[in-house]
Amino acid sequence: MRLLLDTHIWLWIAFEPSRLAPRVREILANPENELWLSPISVWELTLLCRKGRFRVSPDIPSWVTKTIHELHLTEAPLTVEVALAVSALKLAHNDPADGFIAATAKAFELTLVTGDEKLARLPGISVLRNR
Repeated sequence: MRLLLDTHIWLWIAFEPSRLAPRVREILANPENELWLSPISVWELTLLCRKGRFRVSPDIPSWVTKTIHELHLTEAPLTVEVALAVSALKLAHNDPADGFIAATAKAFELTLVTGDEKLARLPGISVLRNR
């Protein structure tokens, strides 16, 4: 299975794995599954750190590089196809990060791992719900 991690899922894996449902934790730990990360999630992390709502050590680039290596994450490309797919989504809210992450899942036929019910209800996107 090819799994795209929503930003909060990526951060929970690293900092609060107890927030992951046991089934989700098991699926994410299975080495046969590919874990993908959108660069939009890295951008969201940067914003959270700038606002003081999140802290990583020693710095954002080092932490991101380390996490990508440790979790064997594949970087999802941010392409024109993804950008165009955002406009085709019927998002219940105007969060640009959610739009890009959902569009990435759709464009690359990835299963989105999320606890966000609004994203989980989007048509045409495969979702693994954290519940």
